[in-house]
Amino acid sequence: MLTSALPDHEDLMQRIARDLIDSYDEELELEIEDRNIDGLDPASVSAASSADKAARQAYFKELFRLQGELVKLQDWVQHSKQKVVILFEGRDAAGKGGVIKRITQRLNPRVARVAALPAPNDRERTQWYFQRYVAHLPAAGEMVLFDRSWYNRAGVERVMGFCTDDEYEEFFRTVPEFEKMLVRSGIKLIKYWFSITDDEQHMRFLGRIHDPLKQWKLSPMDLESRRRWEEYTKAKEIMLERTHIPEAPWWVVQAVDKKKARLNCISHLLGQLPYQEVPHPPVELPERVRHADYLRQPVPANMIVPEIY
Repeated sequence: MLTSALPDHEDLMQRIARDLIDSYDEELELEIEDRNIDGLDPASVSAASSADKAARQAYFKELFRLQGELVKLQDWVQHSKQKVVILFEGRDAAGKGGVIKRITQRLNPRVARVAALPAPNDRERTQWYFQRYVAHLPAAGEMVLFDRSWYNRAGVERVMGFCTDDEYEEFFRTVPEFEKMLVRSGIKLIKYWFSITDDEQHMRFLGRIHDPLKQWKLSPMDLESRRRWEEYTKAKEIMLERTHIPEAPWWVVQAVDKKKARLNCISHLLGQLPYQEVPHPPVELPERVRHADYLRQPVPANMIVPEIY
């Protein structure tokens, strides 16, 4: 049986280092509020080549442009009372959380919210399978991004033996009708599968092991999924084949390059909705009302947070 050759130790450590640098860039994105990306000097976090720096600058510029379009999309969804559901599925460490963070980063959490449901409790296990997901569906003017979804039954539950064969088959009988019903009710349903290679997941898991800020992301279930790579592959292939319907097709995002995957996914998402820029009246800051008898009370010193920075 042929298997892909694993990279040598030196190459693997370089890839892990690059991945850690990318993760630092991810956090840096969240702090940058000015748009003078040409002035960004990543030398403090990276000894990368000038080509790498130029690629990062190009990535940031395009990300900010797309996020500006996402703000327009949000305004349109709210103004026109749209109901949007976006599912993000994929293997562990495929980059789902990263793209969700980039999509919602500049948006109003009251309009665009994330649903990341934990494992069902004892009561939920006795409910209709889709019941706990229905509670998170959007009202008019809302977007809901599911970080994993009802497709858990076709993936982790199937591979790990958390559902019976009958429950598994019933899921496939029900899910097309369930999704058609959502679409008929006026919900726009968009489904993304983030695809990575065996070697890439291996590298990302090693990166999490070596990064103390990311070790919390590795659960025993994640580690077991690594061992059962082939079983997850078979489950994914069956899932895509049996649930790719015209009303709610699957879209596969090539996600080995995390930054390209984010940009490609956001660009594609924007193309799935006929949004338009909503005109807003100019905002004028009113004059503050002042009263001669107003006296601001001092804050007690023992309530002040110490200024150690």
